Amino acid sequence: MKLLKPILSIAFSFLLISCFSFSKKEENETLIKTYKPNKNTKVAYFASGCFWCVEAIFESVAGVEEAVSGYAGGETKNPTYQSIGTGKTGHAETVAVYYNPKEVSFETLVTVFFGSHNPTTKNGQHPDYGTQYRSIAFYQTEKEKKIIEDKIAKLNKEVYDGKIVTEVTQHSKFYEAEEYHQDFEKRNPNQGYVKAVSIPRLNKFKKKFPELLKEKN
Repeated sequence: MKLLKPILSIAFSFLLISCFSFSKKEENETLIKTYKPNKNTKVAYFASGCFWCVEAIFESVAGVEEAVSGYAGGETKNPTYQSIGTGKTGHAETVAVYYNPKEVSFETLVTVFFGSHNPTTKNGQHPDYGTQYRSIAFYQTEKEKKIIEDKIAKLNKEVYDGKIVTEVTQHSKFYEAEEYHQDFEKRNPNQGYVKAVSIPRLNKFKKKFPELLKEKN
């Protein structure tokens, strides 16, 4: 019993700062405006852990018009936050990044992706673990695939000693997440996970890549 109590305490503390521990009752009730890209906007898709963190990071980048949280990479149709939390849908928490190619290139977005998470972690980013949090760089053209693969080869040689586990996957279908997940970090700055994980991760990225940030950041 003495051993069980500290184990349960650790497990409870973990749940409090887990991306999946979120209760919908905690959300800020501010309504979200539907984003409508213009004809020149392109979209890229990336998965690298909790989408609250990833969305906030990409939205801080100059040339990015909007980032939308959702699910991709699996075969299950119409996944939900609860269903992907089981790790059985094949999907990962993914962010659709809408960007102006005249202001930021796909190659730069790939740099942001690899520079804002640990691509050597199998199935997760601390403190979130499971296939739904795995690292995936999606491509839509052979040119995009080559950009991703060249980046991986360079990083494996210069930084990670061949240990990158990021999946390079052709994009097929993106399912937008429930409305209350959109702009979650921005709308819920005092939520436990946001304060403990999301904001520190965003600040770490900003410090690492100040030249890529929007002026207001």
